[in-house]
Amino acid sequence: MHDPISHAQLLVNRRHFFGKSASGIGIAALSSMLGESFGESRIVAPAPKAKRMIYLFQSGAPSPQDLFDYKPKLQEHHGKELGDFVDLNQRKTGMTAGQKSFPIAGTKYQFQKHGRSGIEISELLPHISGIADEICLIRSMYTEAINHDPAITFFQTGSQIPGRPSMGSWLSYGLGSVNKNLPDFVSMVSRGTGRPNCQPLYDRLWGSGFLPTKHAGVKFMSVGDPVLYLSNPAGFSAAARRKMLDDLAALNEKKLAEFADPEIETRIQQYELAYRMQLEVPEVMNIDKEPESIREMYGLHNSLTGSFGRQCLLARRLVEQGVRFIQIFAGGWDSHDYLERGHSSRIAAVDQAWAALIKDLKRRGMLEDTLVVWTGEFGRTPDNNMRGGVYSIGRGHNADAMSIVMAGGGVKKGAVVGATDDIGATAVDTVHPIRDFHVTLLHLLGLDDQKLTYFHGGRYKQLSQFGGTVISELLG
Repeated sequence: MHDPISHAQLLVNRRHFFGKSASGIGIAALSSMLGESFGESRIVAPAPKAKRMIYLFQSGAPSPQDLFDYKPKLQEHHGKELGDFVDLNQRKTGMTAGQKSFPIAGTKYQFQKHGRSGIEISELLPHISGIADEICLIRSMYTEAINHDPAITFFQTGSQIPGRPSMGSWLSYGLGSVNKNLPDFVSMVSRGTGRPNCQPLYDRLWGSGFLPTKHAGVKFMSVGDPVLYLSNPAGFSAAARRKMLDDLAALNEKKLAEFADPEIETRIQQYELAYRMQLEVPEVMNIDKEPESIREMYGLHNSLTGSFGRQCLLARRLVEQGVRFIQIFAGGWDSHDYLERGHSSRIAAVDQAWAALIKDLKRRGMLEDTLVVWTGEFGRTPDNNMRGGVYSIGRGHNADAMSIVMAGGGVKKGAVVGATDDIGATAVDTVHPIRDFHVTLLHLLGLDDQKLTYFHGGRYKQLSQFGGTVISELLG
């Protein structure tokens, strides 16, 4: 609604309608007549390229110069001062603000060209290198935040300040449900190797913000029950659960009729979803039914690759069953020092399963309409960060240049978009902010950022906050 007075009048009218409709139109029918919630405005484009998305978020920020953005000049100028090549007045973190020396650090890894496309990729990624012709590599993104928490929050929600809906919640809101027995939006967390506890991952990163809470991500656990409190307590039968939910729904519907609060309606729906999930989730999560060759392909039998591999395999099984958006947070990437040790083990833990996911989706005919995204929250500096005075190669935070890898879902295959300067310090060609990245993801999924809005706090709001431009160079 465009003004609060009209909004209040509609609430009153709805409450009155409920009060007079005890034997007439039911809550579900009325909900479909009036919209799932007040203030909705969402339009789906006629021909989306992707129907679903798997988002592999590398928390802590991988180093592009050591993985995807080969810079021979780093080797040539190794040990020289960064200030001789770039303006040192660029944004810095508090930990490097007082640093006097910024020696350039060449990568210790070999790069080679791969596939027909000839994309240069680090030796740390042998599995992704094998499918170079399936990926689209964007080398020229930049972001607004220079510190981890606001940068991670910005990537998930379009704002550095917590409280806004996550990307998955916007997609749930805009695209709706395919399988009524499973959530639209699932999140999983893989700590892994490297520095696994360096960056906290809060539930708000998959929260619904000001959208109805039914659009929040449901966290699937890696051990024990896949969803907390989903199983019935010992001695509590399915019949008893069904009767309890029916009685609870009747009470909630009375309150909904009285107050017309959309969150009450959400609570009714979520209780029912949890009941239906009891039947379907255990089957979806049972990866023992997968052929041994598939479990080997994802690296499930290896202690290093098993955790992330299991989650990638679950992601494939979930999208097969209609889940719209799956996000896997893989932590441990914050390598300010000892990058060789940290990144070597960290990338080895994700490379195999990441490539397996793309190959598996393609083999099943699902890659064309499944968007797979791999990114961290920002890039890394070309200098040796030298945190704590330790001279072992490590890299600081760099918001001015970062790489993002995509596959499937309507993006170009075997393509490189954009470039950074000679040492990877700044994006210089086909430069795009993260807002454009968000707008492009929505576009590929058939959604218009300008029309996927929700009225809150006196105005219509959207994922990008202020709009953006579709990155046409990566569209297939």
